[in-house]
Amino acid sequence: MRIRGLLKLAAAAALACGGLTAAGAQQGSANVPGAANTTPTTAAAAPTAQPASPLLAQNGAPVIVADPEIGRPQDHQIGIQPQVTRNGEFASWFHNIILMPLITAISVFVLALLVWVVIRYRKAANPIPSKTSHNTAIEIAWTVIPVLLLVLIAIPSIGLLQAQFKPAPANAVTLKATGNQWYWTYSYPDYGDFEITANMLKERDQVTGGERFRTDADGPRLLAVDNRVVLPVGVPIRLITTSADVIHSWALPAFWFKLDAVPGRLNESSFTIEKPGLYFGQCSELCGARHPFMPIAVQAVDRATFARWVVAKGGKLPGAAEAAAPSGAVIPQPGAAGNPTETPGEFTVPPAGPNPGTPALPATPQGATRNSQAGGNPGQ
Repeated sequence: MRIRGLLKLAAAAALACGGLTAAGAQQGSANVPGAANTTPTTAAAAPTAQPASPLLAQNGAPVIVADPEIGRPQDHQIGIQPQVTRNGEFASWFHNIILMPLITAISVFVLALLVWVVIRYRKAANPIPSKTSHNTAIEIAWTVIPVLLLVLIAIPSIGLLQAQFKPAPANAVTLKATGNQWYWTYSYPDYGDFEITANMLKERDQVTGGERFRTDADGPRLLAVDNRVVLPVGVPIRLITTSADVIHSWALPAFWFKLDAVPGRLNESSFTIEKPGLYFGQCSELCGARHPFMPIAVQAVDRATFARWVVAKGGKLPGAAEAAAPSGAVIPQPGAAGNPTETPGEFTVPPAGPNPGTPALPATPQGATRNSQAGGNPGQ
């Protein structure tokens, strides 16, 4: 027992001496110039990588969640989507204030005439029909009144058509949309000609492992895409459409805009987005088996956000002199002289006359009668 007690006392004394020694060493190091008086730690972990801009998502697009009330079709909706361009606002006014009341009045008037004729001139009420064959006043009225109505409708209608195909002004942002079976390719010629490809996002149960699927933040079913088109608000947009295979059509209802994309042809029109937001559309030309799976998603943002997006996608911002110049050079039609996409000597006009590489076919007698010189047509 005495030995155990002595061992415990010796261990306690050793621990006490060790503590005093460590404290003295720490105090001594504090007195040494340049020495640190903190406990050494392991190397600090590397900071988490941050995106280039908090406004940009993984695909470089600004973080904008789809608004269920604007830029998309609504359940049980009757009428035109809320418009965000001047042409669209005018067209919506023309439709709601002029056309719909006029069409409704004409339909009610014709229905009332039919009901009146059925009741007033039925056999029981009118056993002896009238033999009147002409009524000058009625004939003048039903000719002049429709002509006046058509003229009144034509005046704003022609103005709207003219505004829809008005050429883009200087300093417009050029967007080239190319239709493919079945997706869209976009390029920005004024910003380094960088390119993005937009495909429809599939549903959760349609994708394989690791593949991105649609969420409510991306947009509604069949309209959400993996890469959205980003355009600035308040700046004229010069849209050029073409196609790589068959005829497509770039249509966005909230912009009151629709422009066909034809192979071998460049179509052009312009619009200006007045309100920021996320807007959806679709290809509106029957283009094949997957025609209903070519959605369009456009994000309208302010100019500063648009500039950051261009840089994030690898584009180039134009200088002051370039920004003051008209929007882009003339883009020649596919196949035209000077088109940089055409390789010189790639296509030559064949000579006139029969193709020398095609063997001549034997003459076949035509007609319903036998040809005695040719021995008769066996097919007749």
